[in-house]
Amino acid sequence: MHFMVEPAAWQGLDSPRIDRTNRPIDLVHLARQTLGDRGLECEVLRMFETQVIAYFERIKASRDPYEITLGLHTLKGASRGIGAVTLAALAEAAEAEFGTNGALEDETLDDLAMAVHEVCAYISTLVAD
Repeated sequence: MHFMVEPAAWQGLDSPRIDRTNRPIDLVHLARQTLGDRGLECEVLRMFETQVIAYFERIKASRDPYEITLGLHTLKGASRGIGAVTLAALAEAAEAEFGTNGALEDETLDDLAMAVHEVCAYISTLVAD
């Protein structure tokens, strides 16, 4: 019998609980998502940067609960998709806070803003290479 066994190094690579880096984006995850294509990585990162800024601005400006919920959910999913684990976790926590309280604390928005800024600054260094 032949059993497919993943190498120990691969186990859990997609788990958001594993922090393999202190960087704002998990580059191993990003490379897996883009099949190691550096050009595709840069394209995905540029699109993400544009979208993350737009969605965060909408979240801050909106008073419509649906728009805020949609923005937070989109921010969470897109961040997970590229490996921005910290930003995804903050968006998930904000989504839960908004679902419970119907509002976001100023500190929550500040934390999201800082994470968005860190991710965007990091993307700038990656695509400039």
